[in-house]
Amino acid sequence: QFDRAIGAVGVRVLEAGRQSVELCGGRWNRRARLRCALVPPCGQPQQDRQGAGQQQPTGPRTAWGTRRADLLDLTDAAGAELPPWTPGAHVDLRLPGGTVRQYSLCGDPADRHVWRIGVLREPDGRGGSAYVHDALREGVEVDARGPRNHFALVAAPRYLFIAGGIGVTPILPMVAAVARSRAEWELHYGGRSRRSMAFLDELGAETGITLYPQDEVGLIDLDRILGRPRPDTAVYCCGPEPLLSAVERHCAAWPAGALHVERFTPRATGPRGSFEVELALSGLTLTVAANQSVLQALEEAGVGVLSSCR
Repeated sequence: QFDRAIGAVGVRVLEAGRQSVELCGGRWNRRARLRCALVPPCGQPQQDRQGAGQQQPTGPRTAWGTRRADLLDLTDAAGAELPPWTPGAHVDLRLPGGTVRQYSLCGDPADRHVWRIGVLREPDGRGGSAYVHDALREGVEVDARGPRNHFALVAAPRYLFIAGGIGVTPILPMVAAVARSRAEWELHYGGRSRRSMAFLDELGAETGITLYPQDEVGLIDLDRILGRPRPDTAVYCCGPEPLLSAVERHCAAWPAGALHVERFTPRATGPRGSFEVELALSGLTLTVAANQSVLQALEEAGVGVLSSCR
């Protein structure tokens, strides 16, 4: 569930004279301000959230369950339309200290005035989600970039969606788009418990959805879902790494290109040797040592790059 919804107060072009910067083909050209409001989880009325007679929190948030997620809406301060996006797209938020985090858009692409994202608090994360949960309040501004889409919905006669936890966010607009197209589809959505699974109210009215609260039924039954390759079926999966790895193993015998996944973090590759990278614009070639990242090699060579991976 989401412990608050955030309605928007603004996205605006950066003030005159401030230099926008390029990173991975994107431009920091918008600034968003956020407004917060609490919403009850799983359709419960507000008075049932903490028991009869208890007041709702008005200061720092109270966790209703062990997993917390915030729903944020970003809009243009002047009421102008935002750039268009398609299901599977994400936006970047630049947080204090230069931290950049990517969040999938989970609203309605037809609504050109709102970008909606869901942010899960990660207690063992690097601080980005904690900042969103603890510091973003009405009037707080963050730079936004995008949208970009590396998880685009391809045309197919049939779709099989698999989502784990907050990984359901990019899947939601896909399901809505496919349902409107009248293509065949099914969604398998798992989480630690019903209380931790966002959007259950929205999904409850849809057919073709199977829920897997782990404390009730265990893990998503991938053997049953993916055990037999299905012709003309596109498989989309987003969620934690163990789920993605398991889905990739189960889809090894499926037709090439059938599986589409989006990861929260890069896949671990294990030990490797040195290799070379070429900078396309300058033609410069650098050797990346076995104990280096590409970013470290670039910085040691004096190549100025922006980054969000540490």
